[in-house]
Amino acid sequence: MHIVHAIDTEGPLYESIEAKFERLGDLFGVTGIEPTPSNLRRLQDGAVDLGERTAAVREMLRSHRANTLGTWTEIDQMLEVACSRELRFQLPDSAGNGWTYSWFCMDHVGFLENPRKRDIGHHNIHDHYSALVRRQPWARDTVEFHFHPMSTYRDAHRCATHYLRSDELYQILCRRVIDRGFFPAAYRAGFQAERPDSHWFLEQFIPYDISNMATADTADIDASIDFRNGRSGNWRKAPHDWSVYHPSHDDYQVPGACRRLIGRALNLNSRVARMTQMEMEIAFERARQGDQVVLGLCSHDWRDLVPEVEAAFGFLRVAAQKYPEIPFFYSSCRDAFRTQLAPEQAEQPPLAMSLNFRPEQPGKDVSYVEIVTEQGSVFGPQPFLAIKTRSRRYIHDNLDFDSSGRIWYYAFHGDTLPWEDVETIAVAANDVLGNTVVLRYDNLVG
Repeated sequence: MHIVHAIDTEGPLYESIEAKFERLGDLFGVTGIEPTPSNLRRLQDGAVDLGERTAAVREMLRSHRANTLGTWTEIDQMLEVACSRELRFQLPDSAGNGWTYSWFCMDHVGFLENPRKRDIGHHNIHDHYSALVRRQPWARDTVEFHFHPMSTYRDAHRCATHYLRSDELYQILCRRVIDRGFFPAAYRAGFQAERPDSHWFLEQFIPYDISNMATADTADIDASIDFRNGRSGNWRKAPHDWSVYHPSHDDYQVPGACRRLIGRALNLNSRVARMTQMEMEIAFERARQGDQVVLGLCSHDWRDLVPEVEAAFGFLRVAAQKYPEIPFFYSSCRDAFRTQLAPEQAEQPPLAMSLNFRPEQPGKDVSYVEIVTEQGSVFGPQPFLAIKTRSRRYIHDNLDFDSSGRIWYYAFHGDTLPWEDVETIAVAANDVLGNTVVLRYDNLVG
């Protein structure tokens, strides 16, 4: 049993009382109630008759899900407890290690409206949690990638599903590669929503995807306006037996022959796709049958993580007593997914590449870079290319392919950009083992 606690890491989320009532409209279609403290208390007590929605609204508003952390001070105070040795080691795993988090960090960029006071800017959230990870190397936390596609009206508190209608995805990744030397090997989709465009994008670059939230009973999904009819988090056809699968080309929910692996994560203390004691024991039973099981748990950093981790410990204690012969381990997303690889994949050497600049040869060729696979194999058809110009533009582009499938080129000419305008060029790639290589070349001459 490999337990991955995947955190959708988005930084502060302020929520006024008006925003709470707006969310009731988005989630349950509850409108027309004046957003006042007294009406909020009445809804929390179930004193407002909303028909079949009364209990669901009451539960949401009375639980810790009703309270968001609106400032970094509030988040850091929560993290001081959630990341403490005392909490992490309440229930050590079978190797004696404490709880670990995989922080899937996003950037809030390109937005025009920010009523929930998101932390706007490149790297802000990534840097905050990277510093946390560096301060606690004993905790074995990791940083990965989370993304919210741009909403139609560029509202920072909303999440669309179309990844490629705006440039934010490429801007964020180009800057992570060049400014921070970082490239993700694991991913969680914003609102767990994938579509063909994001499916095909991930297939090129990112081997591990832990966005599946499929459940056998979809009543909670079908009853929620924001999930109904295949909106956010549409995984109705995906495996819900804790198997990890390769998706098919035309449908990310259906097992097939694509490259990346998709794992399942259920929400802790959530209104939909909730982790339960039964789900925990289904996972342990699968492990008892001889499988290496990846059990994903999902949370957000703008809610208090402490009761959610404690809930997970509660499920684990019961299951571990029922299945004492099954070892369980708190794992990073990368480590857990590596257990799902075929033997021939797991035994390959780790990825190594080189990035070489070839200056212009007048009359023969323009300036170009050559990317060579020195060892192992690149996941996907090509590495990710990021360019920073002298005017501080960040550009992503495709590479030119060598016939060997192990060498790529990028030429600087009229159809791309002149070498004199380039400040930095970088490439990043993963292998199927989740090993990441980031290389850069700085144009110091111009």
